[in-house]
Amino acid sequence: MPETESWTAAASADPENACPIAPVVEIVFSRWTTPILWTLHAHGKQRFVELERRIGTITPKVLTQRLRQLERDGLVVRTYHPEVPPRVEYEISELGLSLAPLFATLNEWSAVNLPKVEQARAAHDAG
Repeated sequence: MPETESWTAAASADPENACPIAPVVEIVFSRWTTPILWTLHAHGKQRFVELERRIGTITPKVLTQRLRQLERDGLVVRTYHPEVPPRVEYEISELGLSLAPLFATLNEWSAVNLPKVEQARAAHDAG
């Protein structure tokens, strides 16, 4: 059965499972998850301030919330060092690293297709 047919069959069999990747999209592609994981993957272990600085426009409150959720989901590892002053580092986990091929594929897709999307938008807006 081709992929599109299996998607259609799943949707008609159980409306709640119409999109079997929805839970993954919800976890991985929420507002700040991708930039956090991308930064941790590209730059390795980061302290909170370093991560905040590299991402740029994220607020400390939102970064804290997202890091806690990513730690809960098993995508980020938080290491507390009981020093004076205390030091906390974040790094991408093995589970988080398993997303690297997905991100690489999306990066390739964006390089090829985002110009086409922009062209489509411009044509739509002009017409």
